[in-house]
Amino acid sequence: MIEISSMDELLAICQEQQKSISEIMLSIEAENTGQDMAAIIEEMKKRLLTMKQAVDNGLANDVIAPSGISGDDTGKIAQYMAQGEALSGNIIGDAMTFSAAVSESNARMDVIVATPTAGAAGILPGVLCSLHKNKQLSLDELTMGLFTASMLGLIIANRSFISGSAGGCQAEVGSATAMAAGTIVELNRGTPEQAINATALALKSLLGLVCDPVAGLVEVPCIKRNVIGTSIAFSAADLSLAGVKSRIPCDEVIEAMYNIGKEMPRTLKETSLGGLAATATAQKVEDTLFKRWCNT
Repeated sequence: MIEISSMDELLAICQEQQKSISEIMLSIEAENTGQDMAAIIEEMKKRLLTMKQAVDNGLANDVIAPSGISGDDTGKIAQYMAQGEALSGNIIGDAMTFSAAVSESNARMDVIVATPTAGAAGILPGVLCSLHKNKQLSLDELTMGLFTASMLGLIIANRSFISGSAGGCQAEVGSATAMAAGTIVELNRGTPEQAINATALALKSLLGLVCDPVAGLVEVPCIKRNVIGTSIAFSAADLSLAGVKSRIPCDEVIEAMYNIGKEMPRTLKETSLGGLAATATAQKVEDTLFKRWCNT
């Protein structure tokens, strides 16, 4: 079983073999599973198409989620984008729209791809579908991008957390944003070093982010955090492609996230006992939902 335990090790292998992160991940998967590379790529493409379908479903459906607290923001963002006046521009604006579409689909119990979790499932599809639309990247290129994201996410998961209940939202939205940032760089012909650097820049921007879902549902504030995560991913990618380096190496940023997660109180790790979930408005929402559920 081949394993890569750190970003430093990944970079060394990429440089030694003169391969991209996605190529390294694909070769490891083939070696570990014994499957043909073409078959592995085809399976990954199915996941990409599922992501795209979740975006399409979200764009076409403005039905409020069963909870009643989310489901109608995708259309608002899309309508605003259509006016052509978005301050963030088309690439980020579309990524935000597509991210909201997936996250709201998740709240309606539609099919999504957890990347790395359901609570952060909107970020990577939002980024990839925006690149598909605005940079004309092919589905085959985006599929390889998923291998990039997988490699980066695998190292983060093995060295730290990807679960909100274990490490807070920094582990979910933070990890997804970091994975997306590195993927953007590689899809835009950046080097493995630049991709890993973008991963560090994105992740350290979200260190300490708490997991505080209102009423225990992956909706508020999760959906909007997914949306904003796309803009952070693009910002980190641009910084890295411009030559701006993280002063703290990526492996140390991941270690910091792990340590912060261990020190984070239980009330801020998906228990809905603290943070935004403990506000007066959130408590009213929870009480209303509890009464509705008890009467059904």
